[in-house]
Amino acid sequence: MRDLTHVKNCIIKVGSSSLTGEKGKINDEKMLGIVSQLAFLKRKGINVILVSSGAQAAGMGVLGIEKKPTDIPKKQALAAIGQAKLMQHYENLFKIFGLKCAQILVNHDDFDDRKRLTNFENAIGAMLEYDVVPIINENDTLAVEEIKVGDNDTLSALLVPAVSADLLVLMSDIDGLYDADPGKNKDAKLIPYVSDISEVESFAGDSAGTVGTGGMKTKINAAKIVNAFGCDMAIINASKPGELEKLFSGEEVGTLFDGHRERDMSARKHWIMYRSNPKGKIIVDEGAFKAIRERHTSLLPKGITGVEGDFMISAVADIVNEQGEICGRGIVNYSSDEIRLIKGLPTSKIESVLHYKDYDEVIHADDLVVIEDNKYKKV
Repeated sequence: MRDLTHVKNCIIKVGSSSLTGEKGKINDEKMLGIVSQLAFLKRKGINVILVSSGAQAAGMGVLGIEKKPTDIPKKQALAAIGQAKLMQHYENLFKIFGLKCAQILVNHDDFDDRKRLTNFENAIGAMLEYDVVPIINENDTLAVEEIKVGDNDTLSALLVPAVSADLLVLMSDIDGLYDADPGKNKDAKLIPYVSDISEVESFAGDSAGTVGTGGMKTKINAAKIVNAFGCDMAIINASKPGELEKLFSGEEVGTLFDGHRERDMSARKHWIMYRSNPKGKIIVDEGAFKAIRERHTSLLPKGITGVEGDFMISAVADIVNEQGEICGRGIVNYSSDEIRLIKGLPTSKIESVLHYKDYDEVIHADDLVVIEDNKYKKV
């Protein structure tokens, strides 16, 4: 039997397909089944944070639209119309169980800005103290490519450090992770337990449903983000009655990705790797590239050959070689214009060029994560 007795803070993500009927519109019966299981967790003394899709589907119901539009402005309008309706559904259903809920809409830049992230974390903490269930969704009405997360699997994973989550549960329209596509291969087998995420990455397809925006690829990516912070993740089938209750009762349902309760990286480095948006690139020579990747050294001006983009001090930038291959990502101690002036120089020359020197390093090793094959590398 599985033991989830350590779980005190739990994020539950519900996809659009788990909330809608055949025509893609919100289905109250499905929603009631979800909320009743959240009430079960609350009765167990577990703090619940709900990440819910469904705003556009609710908007379709309000307007009587049968097919989701393809152009961005209409999708944004649907999200604005539907978000209020979606919350009305949730409030009515939560009230049945004597629970209260609150709405939070976010975009990726809310995680990118450290001050806004801190404010967000404080607000979430206060809601949990008030015994209120936060319901979080991406702000699709205002989202543009530069600031959007893109899918709620990833969004829910980014929330893990913010709420000190012990478990993320993705309630989907599939039983869990299979070793092959069960829709195409009748011999595909469900994988009940994953100890090492790297061993199952090849099983991730990229198909998305007609209603939602996710697929197994986004769920595997979410598991990588979550497990790196020492948090467990589970995928269960939302269409099966009581599946969430079974999971917490120790039954072997769905797929559990074990985070081993051990962080591969600090909260700061987790933010750098997964929750920040790099503002530019610093190009380095092969010596610096190799030193960072193999020994996790700081980046000094001497090894820098160029800069792409415009950014200020404390921004996050990628470190790449001349071929564009990435070896690291970190917080810069100098602006892009300043780095252009000191690139290739020894640290002893920084002050004579910039007329000040606060740091020897352009990026200190403590503020840098090493990346190999576009993945975090533990050094």
